[in-house]
Amino acid sequence: MPSPSPHSRPVRVLLVEDHDMVAEAICLALERSPGLRIVGRAASVASALADARRTEPDVVLMDRRLPDGDGVAAIADLLALVPNVRVLVLAGEGSGSVAARVAEAGGAGLILKARGLSELEDAVRRVAQGELVFSQDLLGDVLGRLAGRTSGLGANLTPREREALALLGQGRTTAEISEQLGVALNTGRNHVQRVLEKLGARSQLEAVTIARREGLLA
Repeated sequence: MPSPSPHSRPVRVLLVEDHDMVAEAICLALERSPGLRIVGRAASVASALADARRTEPDVVLMDRRLPDGDGVAAIADLLALVPNVRVLVLAGEGSGSVAARVAEAGGAGLILKARGLSELEDAVRRVAQGELVFSQDLLGDVLGRLAGRTSGLGANLTPREREALALLGQGRTTAEISEQLGVALNTGRNHVQRVLEKLGARSQLEAVTIARREGLLA
């Protein structure tokens, strides 16, 4: 684990986590860790952006799924507010596609909640020092996507099909999707069918499950 210099400024951390018990445990661990300082704690994307503007942290430790949005999608907004900030995404589960989305958005890494607090502290220090932190089983997908060698599941969905997928994720029926998209019922069915084919799903529910696992839906 990298050790802070006795004369270095503490790494300023903004924690964004909507589960109180998880947030409390992380805050206690990081505050007790030499060289790390919690400068803010938020429970939503909106409050994270407000706190980032106010505190200008070095590292934002951001939960992937928040009540008002996707933590990965918020990375660009955080970087626009604090250009030098390093965003480390905290997730309940991870996949190559999600990790690649983090990297493509300018994030510094992805760490799973199942990891120990000592590993989390180490990850925060490493991203603060400019490293990218992804587990070895995800790193190949990240590097391949950034190099343009892999497309990722769902990468070939058209904008219309992505809209249909988003509506499926909201529990809409095919008829409702067609109405929302402003197309005929048969056209709406075709959009949904192509979504299933491109995701390798046998049902709409399986398509939504796959899409969430791969980071295509928040």
